[in-house]
Amino acid sequence: MIRIGRRQFTAGLGASLLAAPLLRVLSGEAHAATPVAKRLIVFFTPNGTVHRYWRPTGTETAFSFPAGSMLEPLNPHLANLLVCDGLDFVEVDNHEAGMANMLTGGGTAQSTSKGLSVDQFVASKMGQSSRFQSLEFGVQTSLWGAARSTRMSYSAPGVFVSPEDNPRNAFQRLFGALGGDTTTADKQLRRRKSMLDLVRGELNDLSQQVGTEEKRKLEQHLEALRLTERGLTEPVALPGCPSATAPIAMDAMANANFPAVGRAQTDLMVSALTCGMTRVASLQWSHTVAPQVFTWTGVGEAHHELSHKDDANTAGLADLVKCERWFAEQFAYLLSALKARPDLEGGGTMLDSTLVVWAKELGDSRLHNCRSVPFILAGGASSYFRFGRYLRYNGAPHQKLLTSVCHALGVPLDTFGDAARSTGPLPGLV
Repeated sequence: MIRIGRRQFTAGLGASLLAAPLLRVLSGEAHAATPVAKRLIVFFTPNGTVHRYWRPTGTETAFSFPAGSMLEPLNPHLANLLVCDGLDFVEVDNHEAGMANMLTGGGTAQSTSKGLSVDQFVASKMGQSSRFQSLEFGVQTSLWGAARSTRMSYSAPGVFVSPEDNPRNAFQRLFGALGGDTTTADKQLRRRKSMLDLVRGELNDLSQQVGTEEKRKLEQHLEALRLTERGLTEPVALPGCPSATAPIAMDAMANANFPAVGRAQTDLMVSALTCGMTRVASLQWSHTVAPQVFTWTGVGEAHHELSHKDDANTAGLADLVKCERWFAEQFAYLLSALKARPDLEGGGTMLDSTLVVWAKELGDSRLHNCRSVPFILAGGASSYFRFGRYLRYNGAPHQKLLTSVCHALGVPLDTFGDAARSTGPLPGLV
């Protein structure tokens, strides 16, 4: 067994990202030659699952997804997958709590992970040399505002890292002017930098007038300002970075545009990672209790309602399977896009050296519980884990998976989240 040991500043500026691997610790011994993943992607889709339509068939190393099942679109990528079945959120149930605990493991300010979500924790350890410490891409995550039910990333206990839901805003932040309008882009850059200077001055003045706890929070905001300013001014670092095309203008919150927004955000995320702008990124599709209606699949009822159809409602369950198959197609598209991009830093493909985590906030959606919550890991030759396997766990705490994710990125720690619920990594992944 292995033993190893942000916030939202303003709506339009988005979030942050991460950087170079350290070394893995195996059974207490350092092995610098052991590959670790250089990048982390968190991919979220909402409302749990119905396990019998989600689970693969077969053995640990010889498995596949049955015809008509939710994950059948992933069959071409079996060699790059680790399907983790049977992980529990300990003492957590229902939508909101599941969303808040999914990436934090229930950690607090006193935890080793300081109450951060795993993406932000890894970014804080590895992102100091990146243009963006982390990048958060969203697909209609803010229709209901920012709350525990709509946010999965935390830079401190209770401090949300909000995704950017508009691909045009994300593109402008990453690549500058839209449509070649450099004059407008320069003006916007100057305005943003001026705003940062003003807010920094106000926060510094305020910090002289408040108590210790308030000063700590102000220092977190100042650090967020520093990271935001760096993202505005630092250039793309990697030579050979592929050009990117600005997304078309559209209503990013219109139900019918859900697929187009998601595809644009996926492409921007892969481009940003390939160009070395960041090493930690997330793509959040909607949020728990997702209200989207998947009309593009022929479905006429909202995803959340479909996720609670009982076994007797065969038509409703069939529509849920359609929706989940569509999400699986988006995950497959992401993996194919990473396979198609060369790693400009070290050879191979982007997937070879990237760890992708597909996370959900519920187990069986009809029961509103967080038992046997589905997780799928994906990666390649240099991504630390042994892929191409289906692993069954019997109620293992998901904090162990979060700990293992940190290890895979070269960030050693003994436990992630609430140490009283779990210690150590998840066995069987390496």
